[in-house]
Amino acid sequence: MIITMQDTETREISAKIDELHEERGEAALGRVLTLLISTNEASLEHDLEVANSASREHPCRVIAIAPSARKVEAGDSAEGEHHTFLDAEVRFGSDAGAGEIIVLRPRGGLVHHADTLVIPLLVPDAPVVAWWPNEAPANLSKDLLGSMARSRITDAMNSSNPMRTMNDLRRNWSSKNVDMSWTRLTVWRAMLASMLDQPPHLPVSSVRVTGPKDFLPMDLLAAWLRLRLNVPVIVEDDPGANAVTGVYLTRADGVLSLERPSTGDGVAMQSVPGQSPQTISVPTRTIEECLSEELGRLYPDEIYAEVVTQGWDLINPQH
Repeated sequence: MIITMQDTETREISAKIDELHEERGEAALGRVLTLLISTNEASLEHDLEVANSASREHPCRVIAIAPSARKVEAGDSAEGEHHTFLDAEVRFGSDAGAGEIIVLRPRGGLVHHADTLVIPLLVPDAPVVAWWPNEAPANLSKDLLGSMARSRITDAMNSSNPMRTMNDLRRNWSSKNVDMSWTRLTVWRAMLASMLDQPPHLPVSSVRVTGPKDFLPMDLLAAWLRLRLNVPVIVEDDPGANAVTGVYLTRADGVLSLERPSTGDGVAMQSVPGQSPQTISVPTRTIEECLSEELGRLYPDEIYAEVVTQGWDLINPQH
């Protein structure tokens, strides 16, 4: 069910949600959080699909803010192009995952007052999470939506300039911030940690990580290994790759490696000195999985904090 509301106000939206809950015999009490999405019209539907999927594990109210693309006829307002209004959609049922979705499309001055638009619509006494699926502000903590969020999720890889976005995030670091470039590495980090936990527990003398040039997850993985192992880490370009393709850990007994030349089948080859190589599953994580993981962790990621504030400069001194 999708209800469209043009030239509306937040109190009318709130009243409509209460009315729909009453009609359906539901309540918002089962929502564990409010997810704010700062996006644009072009990627709105994709972002809502991702949020719908993640909400099945974490029932939430989704509020998406996408500046309106609706054209205003010259005769509609004396203000012409400066006309200010708010269009909205309220989505329930199969169109809204395990919760409800509110789409706000402000125009004019309302674009600069996103906080006043969403505050009346937040789930009472529930944490707020803000997600920027593409472009993110340089300083999340000073952003109108970011300032009210317990957790702030970005996706620098989907921005127009991933490296610049990551540098902005690092420069304006906060423990409430996390980027999905890091979340995409969860499986890789778990597999590498498992390999190093197996005897013999010999020290690693050097590390090599391969993947595409200027690929944020690869740099973060290298920074994590540099911090954890305190050994030199070489980041090596693998032409044609679109993800991390290999990690090679050199020890006195040989080289431990985890290689995934292709992301297509999600199969990697694990090699340990003295043992036969074996294939293991290292699938490429979906954006739905990454968002769901972050919605399930509303506390600071201390390891990510160390990697971004300390390990990054050890791998990328020029940045």
